[in-house]
Amino acid sequence: MHAGLTAPVRPLARAAAIVIRDIGNGMLVISHNTLALLGLLLVALFTVFASQPQLLHSVEHHALTWLNERREARIEPSLAPDEPGAAQRVAVIDLSDLPRPQAAISQWLARRYKVAPEAVARIVQEAWTLGDRARIDPTLILAVVAIESNFNPFAQSPVGAQGLMQVMTRVHDDKYDSFGGQRAALDPLANVRVGVQVLKDCIQRAGSVAEGLRFYVGAANLPDDGGYANKVLFEQDLLKAVAAGRPTPSRSIKESTPSPAPAASSEQVALVSASL
Repeated sequence: MHAGLTAPVRPLARAAAIVIRDIGNGMLVISHNTLALLGLLLVALFTVFASQPQLLHSVEHHALTWLNERREARIEPSLAPDEPGAAQRVAVIDLSDLPRPQAAISQWLARRYKVAPEAVARIVQEAWTLGDRARIDPTLILAVVAIESNFNPFAQSPVGAQGLMQVMTRVHDDKYDSFGGQRAALDPLANVRVGVQVLKDCIQRAGSVAEGLRFYVGAANLPDDGGYANKVLFEQDLLKAVAAGRPTPSRSIKESTPSPAPAASSEQVALVSASL
């Protein structure tokens, strides 16, 4: 029975071997022909380029241009050069480095005015340092910053008041000399330092905080300061409550919503300049 099965298989095996051999021969012939065609093509290209050097130069130029474009496309373009020292210029501090009242105020101001807590924390720390030197309550300094600029260090009024405390740069330009010049008005710390100096002068000249705020906003010789002093003092009450861990005083939304102080007119600026 085994011999009977083997007999029909042998012709099939021979047929398969013939087919495989024929396929192999065919592939070999195709390979030879392909190589021959490639050789002829290379000879033809060499002949053409040898007879026309400018054509070879043009092809090389286009090929190199394409390769360079592909290489540049794979490289992410740099929008600006590296500047490792940039982080050192930013005036920030970690809230954990502040005493609890200052940290609480920093967090509250950051939420209220939608600014970075670390940047506000540095301003809060500076307000405490300057307040101690100038004998001014630091919450008053921060309240002036809040009403004047909403903690925007690049704020500018139509009459030229600039920075966090909206100091009239052209009026108090001499006060920026120790900071390198008038451009320091847009540096947060320099602006606050000059602003506190101006605020201190106003309070001393007026004899009280409320009247000093009238001087500061440019309404010393006017019948009304537009509610500026009340806004600053109310903001100060909020900050004192936050620092003490008490609930913030409730008042109407309109009164408690922060908004920049109205810009002083040129006449008001002249009055303040003369009084200082």
